[in-house]
Amino acid sequence: MQYKRILLKLSGEALMGQKQYGIDPRRLSEYANDIREIAEKGVQVAIVIGGGNIFRGVAGASNGMDRVQGDHMGMLATVINGLALQSALENTGVQTRLQSAIHINEVAEPFIRRRAIRHLEKGRVVIFGGGTGNPYFTTDSAAVLRAIEIDADVILKGTRVDGIYTSDPEKDENATKFDYITFDDVLKKGLKVMDTTAFTLSQENELPIIVFDMNKKGNLYKVVSGEKVGTKVNL
Repeated sequence: MQYKRILLKLSGEALMGQKQYGIDPRRLSEYANDIREIAEKGVQVAIVIGGGNIFRGVAGASNGMDRVQGDHMGMLATVINGLALQSALENTGVQTRLQSAIHINEVAEPFIRRRAIRHLEKGRVVIFGGGTGNPYFTTDSAAVLRAIEIDADVILKGTRVDGIYTSDPEKDENATKFDYITFDDVLKKGLKVMDTTAFTLSQENELPIIVFDMNKKGNLYKVVSGEKVGTKVNL
C-alpha cells in the first residue's frame, strides 16, 4: 500500500444514496465494506463525515436561524452519521472508535489526539465527529485539521465525481478532468475542491489531497494502493 495512514473525508449527502434525505443503509454498507478492505491490509484509517444529509448550518442561517445555533445542529448531525458508520463498520468485524469534538460522553469519546493515534496504531478505524467543535468551520476544515494532527499521509476526499474538472461535469459536458494539479493552479483557476480555509490549511502543511469517486466499488482500494484514480492535488 502506498499510504500507511489516511484521512477519508465523506460528505453527508453521500450517505443518502438514492434517498432525498437521511441515510441509505445500502450505501452505508458499501462504504463499510470498502473501508474494511483497506483496513485489513494494514492501512490506518481515520474518517470525517459531513452532516448535510441531516442538517446544514449555512442553509439554516439563510432561512433566518442563528448561524451559531445552526452550526451546532450540523455538528450533532455529523455525530449521528458517525454513529451510523461505526455500526456499519462493526457489523463487518472492524474495530472502531468514534471521537467527538463536542462532549457527548455517553455516545463518543472526546477527541484526544494521542488517544486517536494510539487507536490507529492498534488497527482501529477512528471516526471524528462534531466537526472542529466550533461554528463557522466546515467539516472540510475539520478533515484537514484532524489529518494534520494525526500526521496522515494524505486526505482522500470521496465524492460522487471521479476527480477535479475544469467545470462541473454534471452540468457541462465539455468539462475536462485533471489527473494532477497543484494547489496554486486550483486557486488560480478558481476550482472548487474544498472551502478556502481548509484548502489553504492543507497547502500550508504540504498535505496532498486526492479527490475520487467513492461510489465506485474498489476505488478506495485502488487509491490507497497508489493507482491513478481521481485527481491528486499537491505542491
